[in-house]
Amino acid sequence: MAEAKTAATVGERPVLRVLSGEAISPPPAWMMRQAGRYLPEYRAIRAEAGSFLDLCYNPAFATEVTLQPIRRFGFEASILFSDILVIPHALGQDVRFVEGEGPRLDALEGRAQFERLREAGDPAIFSHLAPVFEAVERIRGALPHETTLLGFCGAPWTVASYMIGGRGTVDLAPARALAAADPALLDALLDRLVAVQTEYLVRQLRAGADVVQIFESHAGVLPALERHAGVLPESSDGDALKRYSLGPITRMVQGVRAQVPDAKIIVFAKGSGLEGHARVVPETGASAVGVDWGVDLAALRARVPASTVTQGNLHPETLIEGGRALDAAVDAILAATEGLPHIFNLGHGITPQTPIAHVEQMLARLRGGR
Repeated sequence: MAEAKTAATVGERPVLRVLSGEAISPPPAWMMRQAGRYLPEYRAIRAEAGSFLDLCYNPAFATEVTLQPIRRFGFEASILFSDILVIPHALGQDVRFVEGEGPRLDALEGRAQFERLREAGDPAIFSHLAPVFEAVERIRGALPHETTLLGFCGAPWTVASYMIGGRGTVDLAPARALAAADPALLDALLDRLVAVQTEYLVRQLRAGADVVQIFESHAGVLPALERHAGVLPESSDGDALKRYSLGPITRMVQGVRAQVPDAKIIVFAKGSGLEGHARVVPETGASAVGVDWGVDLAALRARVPASTVTQGNLHPETLIEGGRALDAAVDAILAATEGLPHIFNLGHGITPQTPIAHVEQMLARLRGGR
């Protein structure tokens, strides 16, 4: 079983110290998608596991790939290896990963498909997800004592967009069309995802996760909904970001804290811009805001209270480039967050073509190589 969390445990984990409002120099670091295809040891396990979902649902394999970047780089945090789409899979939707193309789902195009999904209280959902919780327990037991363990899930709007479209789409046209044609159905789907994913995060925390992160990967398309008459109900204030993204996330944060009052929760609302990022913590109650690479971090820090915890926002392409550009980017983040609570990270996930030497360069610069 996972170790009990104590005040001493929290005090020794730098990421938790930052999430409690402490500024640490240099800031603790981890990377989104840090267990992934840029690592040869990951590719070896991936080949052994078979399908991507088999890798996610095998606690031994999931534990091993989660630990790989910690062994190699000594990051201050580790994130559970899984995928946001295990939730629609647990709800009964067909999910598969096509090599070279990404996830494919049987698109939820109307009420008939929605009615076939499992209800939020169906015990089969969490029986299906039991290997994930076992992996969390194993990872926490195997991690260095000082390393923070993050669990995660997708935000309801992001997960719903995959369920409706059957795949990732650039402009989320299927989800936007459903919002216009049957907003009540979209609301029902979001409600179910809020309920299921709230419990999913609670169970990850109880299994040993120190922190959970909610990934809102598709916040950037929401302003487009505001430009289409009839999409938002007359009672709405026209704020699509609040209705479809920040509102459901707020309910999740409140639901998690109703069961785990001291839960640390990071919200990453990619594409929501400077204004959207500034709204995340005050509107949702999140412990920290993940900052994507498209936001000026210095401008955001100037806009939010000094006590706001930020995370990010190194551009993944800068990590690919390396050299002086990478050193300058690391320095800019350190300058923007000097004396402020910040967790060093990317502004999106690391890409498979990233040289390992550049990750080493980034960490050397961060940890005192200037």
